[in-house]
Amino acid sequence: MNVEITTEAQDYLLELITNQDSPGITIQVERGGTPTGEASISYWQEELHKKEDFQLQEGFLFPVYKNLKSLNYLKDMKVDYTPDEHGGTLTVKAPNSKVPNLGETASIEDKINHELYTEINPAIAAHGGEVSLVEVLNGDTAVLQFGGGCQGCSAVDFTLKAGVEVQLRKAIPELKEITDVTDHSYRENAYYK
Repeated sequence: MNVEITTEAQDYLLELITNQDSPGITIQVERGGTPTGEASISYWQEELHKKEDFQLQEGFLFPVYKNLKSLNYLKDMKVDYTPDEHGGTLTVKAPNSKVPNLGETASIEDKINHELYTEINPAIAAHGGEVSLVEVLNGDTAVLQFGGGCQGCSAVDFTLKAGVEVQLRKAIPELKEITDVTDHSYRENAYYK
């Protein structure tokens, strides 16, 4: 999954990297495979980044470290720079950042997000509700947060146990537990009060 960085973008980024005294950049996709998936570029920082979490892509004017968890979402990514009278625009296009990728190596987070955004959220959207993954604990416990019409709804326990939990366990057998961390005392937008 090679990332393309145009010559103009390399020249621009090299200047930034040099000014920051950074050895290179990292490229990753935050919330990959979800509707809010977003590609980002940041300076490589030895004190924050572990090389074993990244794959080095060579062939640029500087080292480019791709986050291993983001590799599937970085396919066809292109970084370009267009100079203009105000300085210029750095453009990052990652057409696969929002596309769920459920290959053999898909993480449990990717599998959960895929179910949430393709099966569960469309079903509860009729009531103005949504559910998102906060984190996965111990590799088998999904921590979820409800929003919209589900937050504070009197039927949220039923939605969780009879809907969300059943769907997630059916689709992801390795999932052992599902917890809800939503503050349901806030009932302003609740569908059933």
